[in-house]
Amino acid sequence: MNPLIAILGPTATGKSALGIAIAERFNGEIINCDSTAVYRGFDIGTDKVPFVERRGIPHHLIDIADPTDEYTAAQFARDAAAVIAGLHAKGKLPILVGGTGFYYRALTRGLFPGPGKDAELRERLEAIARKKGVETLHRMVKRVDPESGARIQQRDLKRLVRALEVYLQTGRPLTAHFEHTVSPLGKDVQVGAVALRMPAPWLADRLAARVDQQFEAGLLDEIRALLASGVPPGARPFGGLVYRQAMEHLRGVRDEASTRALIAQENRKYARRQLIWFRKEPNLVWFDGPGTNAEVQDSVIRELAARDLLKDGRHVADT
Repeated sequence: MNPLIAILGPTATGKSALGIAIAERFNGEIINCDSTAVYRGFDIGTDKVPFVERRGIPHHLIDIADPTDEYTAAQFARDAAAVIAGLHAKGKLPILVGGTGFYYRALTRGLFPGPGKDAELRERLEAIARKKGVETLHRMVKRVDPESGARIQQRDLKRLVRALEVYLQTGRPLTAHFEHTVSPLGKDVQVGAVALRMPAPWLADRLAARVDQQFEAGLLDEIRALLASGVPPGARPFGGLVYRQAMEHLRGVRDEASTRALIAQENRKYARRQLIWFRKEPNLVWFDGPGTNAEVQDSVIRELAARDLLKDGRHVADT
């Protein structure tokens, strides 16, 4: 069997640091599993690991889509499966790192292809959004498909419309169809998935500090440069966390201090949704503490080695 290591969990728990530490010790390469990091130019607000901090470890599926592209979970699953097969062929250890639970599920369990597009139904739903706000569709999704409501952002019109379209056409929520799906991974792939979690107060402090770091690193200048380069304000990445609130600040909706506080608050909510999602994923082994912690890293390595997913893992972890 060929191993695939997956490092999952809420935002700001140190998943990237853990992935790089394992990659360094076990001849691995990182595969991004974050739906925002696929877009070129959106760096600071997505917390992409800077090149100088990657320690020479190749990172895949980062900066692969233009901001105006519609990169889907199905496309990610196909791309990630191809990268994983290529790494196995080279004798490398693939390490999937990220917090987008839907991407992970699409890769490991497959996606329901769903009914075809219904133009008339979509127009009715989009008309509701225009008249009453996109948040109205989000509330509708939460009622009929709580899992999709938890993972889809409040203003992600396309994904909200699709979730409602599937429900209204089939009578079942999108997530209820997953039991009939098939993973694109090869049958010889053995997934070893771990997840990180932290007490809420600790995570809140880390999130607040990260927001400050993003602003100090030039988040607002990054957004101005993207807009000046021709990226439209309605591009999908601008609707995500951090960028949406920062864009509102640039339009004068609120001052910077209030914007920083709002981003931290929204990130805490997002972390809770991620935690709820991953708790429902089967076969995850949870570890308490940040992935930057050496003890956490060694505990994860011992667990994966005990499952025969890392070569010489016991020896390396104990030295």
